[in-house]
Amino acid sequence: MFSLLAAALGLLAAVTPTVPSTPRTETLYARPGGGTIAAFAQDGSLISWFAPGENHCNRVHVVSLVNPLKTTLPLQGGTRNVTCHWNAIQPVWLALAGNTSRVIWTLREDAPLPFDYLIGAGAGDRAERRYQEIVHTKRGAGLWLGGVAGDGTTLVYGVTSVDYEDEAGCLAGTGSCAMQKAGGGVYQIVGRQTPKLIDGTDAAVAVAVSGSTVAYVPAATVAKNGRPFAGADLPIEVVDANTGASVARVQPQGTPLAIALSTHVLSTLERTPVGLRLAWYDSQTGQPTGSVSVPEAASPEVSTTDRVAVYRVGRSVHAVDLTTDRVTLLVKTAATPTGLSLNGVRKALRTRNQLSSWLQSFPKRLPPG
Repeated sequence: MFSLLAAALGLLAAVTPTVPSTPRTETLYARPGGGTIAAFAQDGSLISWFAPGENHCNRVHVVSLVNPLKTTLPLQGGTRNVTCHWNAIQPVWLALAGNTSRVIWTLREDAPLPFDYLIGAGAGDRAERRYQEIVHTKRGAGLWLGGVAGDGTTLVYGVTSVDYEDEAGCLAGTGSCAMQKAGGGVYQIVGRQTPKLIDGTDAAVAVAVSGSTVAYVPAATVAKNGRPFAGADLPIEVVDANTGASVARVQPQGTPLAIALSTHVLSTLERTPVGLRLAWYDSQTGQPTGSVSVPEAASPEVSTTDRVAVYRVGRSVHAVDLTTDRVTLLVKTAATPTGLSLNGVRKALRTRNQLSSWLQSFPKRLPPG
């Protein structure tokens, strides 16, 4: 079994080993003139990335690694295009549904109100679709984005609604201005239709998807500025994206900082009482199947298949064999990666202006449990 890790280095690259244990880097794409890659995603044989200010216009690229498909989004000319001339500040979120070649991405604005504009388009329908403005006030009341995710035909995003505990008292100066969770959920996007709330889902601060199965981290607390956070006490919910039916409930060992989902595995990066750990669970039953300690400096991101999970510490990308708990230094990049993706037969990573990938063999056995 081969897995490809893609990482954004500011260029797109791939690593193909001459022997399975010795991967070499192959550049998939490098922005001319050292321009940045703000976000990227991969699903199956497709890779997509957001290139800000490319020829004076923000563009989303969709490229197949196995056939001639190569397109840019959204369609330019003839229709109003928000994406092209937006001042694309970080963070930019991007998710790809490979079976439909459809992409969603976000555009951040900080003034006059902080919000994330959720946008989408597809290789077969390149016209820009503006789905939702996820807006909150400077004090924090309103909607907060809880991540985007895609796989196969499924695209989802999470939202938390935050409100005052006592708005009238706060505004009058006689009561508390504390914030509280007021609602939210996980929404599914199908084509150009209005996003649909997945039945039974609650406020979410992180989402992941595999096929038609969605995992999300519920919002547990709200900071003074309104930002929602995860907690160690609430289970990670795994549900069917189409029906909302519960598939499993995963009780984390600590506070989840990042999650990733494959067919049979939910991997998490968690802050526990004994330090930072990468843990993995059976996504069908919710039962824990293993965990390893990772350095405190690990970036809050993780990607997984049924056989291996990857995480990053500075310029070093590490792979965890989920059958043996063995941690391997996969690659040390020349620049600090800003994204990781592990999907089927490829691993990819992104640095500032480069996308790279590696082919690396791992055991075919599934994790215990």
